[in-house]
Formats: sequence, C-alpha cells, structure tokens
Amino acid sequence: MILKATEFAANKHRGQFRKGNLNTPYINHPIKVAYILERAGINDEEVLAAAILHDVIEDTDVTYSDIKNIFNERVADVVLEVSDDKELTKDERKDRQVKNAPRLSYEAKLIRIADKICNIQDVCGKDVPDWSYERKYEYLEWAKNVVDQIAGTHEVLENLFYDEHRWGRLKI
Repeated sequence: MILKATEFAANKHRGQFRKGNLNTPYINHPIKVAYILERAGINDEEVLAAAILHDVIEDTDVTYSDIKNIFNERVADVVLEVSDDKELTKDERKDRQVKNAPRLSYEAKLIRIADKICNIQDVCGKDVPDWSYERKYEYLEWAKNVVDQIAGTHEVLENLFYDEHRWGRLKI
C-alpha cells in the first residue's frame, strides 16, 4: 500500500515543487512526512499511506472518492481530515487548523505533527531561502500553536517536533 500511495502521489504531484525551492520536487515532502512517522515508531501502513497522500486532495484534482476507491475508506478519511479547504483564505485555513486540531482522529494528529516537523525543517533549513526572519518566526509559532492543541498524542513524535521547533528558532 505504501508503494502504491507513493506512485499515486508522485503522479499527481508531478510538476509541482516545494515553495521557495524550484529544484525540490513536491513529492519529497509527503515522503519525508511518512519517513518522520516511521522514525517515530509509526508502522501502520494505512497511516503511512495517508501521510504520503496528505496533500493530494488539497493540491491536485484528486477527490475523497478517488482515494476511497483506490485505497480504502480509512485512508481517505484521514487524508480528508488533514486537507485544508482551498476556498478559504490562507488566514482562515491557518485558524481552522488550530481550532480543529483537538477534534482530529489520532491518525490525522500524527500526520499533522509530522507535517509540521517537515515544514520546520524546510522553512528553517536552506530550502526556503526567500522567507524573511519574521515569516519564518510566524510559521514556527503558528506550527507550535497547532501542535500544542494536540499535546499528548504521541510522545516521541511530539518530542521530535519540539526539538525541531527549538532548533528552528536558533537557526533563523
């Protein structure tokens, strides 16, 4: 299932690149999110598949039904939970992530935390060189606010997040 999800997501994200770095294919991001989960001891293949697929509804033409039919309902449900509604403004999407975080399923919370870890690594590393100090700082604090809402989900993953957050604040 994980390889199938990787192939599916790679095809759907073909031609997309990470913000700030046109040399990094977008598919690297969801693969890294799944890797972070695996590194934290998450080995549920449906959760890892959902992590790899976590941006396909939001950033491609894939629908919930597509994921349900190709994978299964559990994977589709988790992907839908972590998908932002692109019809909302960026600020509304950010607010909604904070407010809805406590209501996410356990699986979606895991992916949300791993996604924030990955994003901090990219934003505070060399992958987003065009972001100002203020923008990076804002992202770090917003990501922490999201993860603070779901504290107690997974100790190892949360420790990884808070380590990355501390590192990010030093790095920027």
